[in-house]
Amino acid sequence: MTTSASLPLVGDPRPAPSTPFEHAVHDFFTDFFTDYPVWATAVGYHLVDDRWTDATEAGRRARLGMIGRHRAAFQAMDEAGLSADERIDRGIVLDIVDQLTFDEDVLREDTWDPLAYVYLLGSGFFGLLARDYAPWAHRGAAFIGRADGVAAVLAAGRANLVGRPGRPVALLHLETALAQLPGVGELIDQGVEEAHRRAAAGEAPELVATIEASGARAKAAVEEFRQALDTEIRARASGEGRLGPELFQQKLRHTLSSDMTFDQIRERGWREYHAVRREMVRLAREAWPTFVPDEPMPAAGGLAEAESEDEIDSRIVRTVLDRVAGQHRRPEELLAWCEAEVRSIEAYCREHDIIGLPDEPLKVTWTPVFMRAYGRAFLDSPGVLDKGQSAYFWITPPDDDAKPEDVESYLREDNDRMLRLLSIHEGVPGHYLQLAYSNRSPSLVRTVFSNGMFAEGWAVYVTQVMMDLGYGRDDPALMLTHWKFYLRAVMNALMDVEIHAGSMDEAAAMDLMLRGGFQEPDEARGKWLRARITSTQLCTYYLGSLEMWDMEVAARQAAAVAAGAGPDAVPDQKIVGQLGQTPGFDYRRHLESVISHGTPAIKWVARILADEGAGGRTSAG
Repeated sequence: MTTSASLPLVGDPRPAPSTPFEHAVHDFFTDFFTDYPVWATAVGYHLVDDRWTDATEAGRRARLGMIGRHRAAFQAMDEAGLSADERIDRGIVLDIVDQLTFDEDVLREDTWDPLAYVYLLGSGFFGLLARDYAPWAHRGAAFIGRADGVAAVLAAGRANLVGRPGRPVALLHLETALAQLPGVGELIDQGVEEAHRRAAAGEAPELVATIEASGARAKAAVEEFRQALDTEIRARASGEGRLGPELFQQKLRHTLSSDMTFDQIRERGWREYHAVRREMVRLAREAWPTFVPDEPMPAAGGLAEAESEDEIDSRIVRTVLDRVAGQHRRPEELLAWCEAEVRSIEAYCREHDIIGLPDEPLKVTWTPVFMRAYGRAFLDSPGVLDKGQSAYFWITPPDDDAKPEDVESYLREDNDRMLRLLSIHEGVPGHYLQLAYSNRSPSLVRTVFSNGMFAEGWAVYVTQVMMDLGYGRDDPALMLTHWKFYLRAVMNALMDVEIHAGSMDEAAAMDLMLRGGFQEPDEARGKWLRARITSTQLCTYYLGSLEMWDMEVAARQAAAVAAGAGPDAVPDQKIVGQLGQTPGFDYRRHLESVISHGTPAIKWVARILADEGAGGRTSAG
């Protein structure tokens, strides 16, 4: 592999291959990183930091050829000659190359989604600037390479964004791209500012003038693309971006790594929706005297005699949650509050020996502008090949130009209790902890291709585990808010299905979230946007958590049998969790075993754990 002459070389951080299978994986990653250099930067492979994916039609065809060659090579392998670990990794690679083929040859977001280019550029520059993974001489030179390549990427984008048969450019995605595009310019400005700061400290002062010139040209190309989006591309942007049942089902199979249908998700999700709401009604009735002591609890035959029982129950839950929502931070307090809460949760995990804690640094910061349309909180982890770098717990602030009532709605949704839950989900023992464990895995296959079902499923699942293990037991409002948070995950999946495989409109979606899910208007508006500009990802929270619970139940049953108690010692779940004690089951051992194999699709971890339980050997990483 070669790099641009102007880019100082960094070492190849990958371990040297030894077995034939490891050589095949090494060769695959060499080609994969070359063709997807922004992904390479994100995982810590920095030999291609100055490059972009070739966004032209010729580049797409070349990638499909590369993917096909490697698929054939892995398909031809004799499994009998592979170790147990290698058989698992081969299966993962075959799943991944099929997904890449679908993305490049069927989904073709590059032709109808302008956001794809905003995300590509934002991720490419952010990856160079966010972490001090190499000397500035390298990162600055890489910045120059990428800045100089922006015009070519966006020229290809303009040529590509003509839609597909039956799938015109999506207007909503275009308008969202226009709103997020300034974030790319901000990152370019940050690169120029960083060059000056480094030069003042004596680091690579010779790069400053070139970075300034390259940055200026890149910003000009971004502005030219903005104008094209707002004129020529807007003129052909008549699509909604909904995938439709057939394409949604195809994408769903790759996202879930299973053949579950959207009809099955719909059926199971609605059952869960009603079960969670029943539990919230029970908890709200218990909490009423504490949180609403100045009002009588609504009852049948009261002032609103025309109300149904369901309407009365909903009013009880909403009233209690309204009182809870009044306890919230101000925008300027959010970062410090979440940082302190993560430390508090870590102390609880230590005190109760729930799980081993990572030493990797974590920073709580605002979400970069180019990512803000996608959600309210994120965890951005360093790549597996970047050792000792910081993870970022991102929080999306209220819009600067938001009306006061919208800011208040934002803060009421992410109130003090919800922030505690978000700190579990994004921080400990959620994404930050899980991905820190993942990065210890010796298998690049299981870490480079981080599976969303595993990552999001773990974060939802482990939040319930924390509740079951007594976290916040002295605060009844936390448990009620937790079920609201879990209900959001269920509704995410329902909306994903009903929007992309159905015909859900804004009125129905807002009614589901506001009335059905007790959400605040600001949260609901943001989710309505996100559910339309993304697809299948919103299913991963709920469905991934169910698969995590399936693994726990299997582990509990195996432990009970080994202890002589029998599988019936594990009770049925009323909703999820709340399983109590099981003879022979050790929670810390189980939790750590689940997250010690990277972040592959859950089916592979389930197979590994089953093999270990049957006396087989698969490395824990």
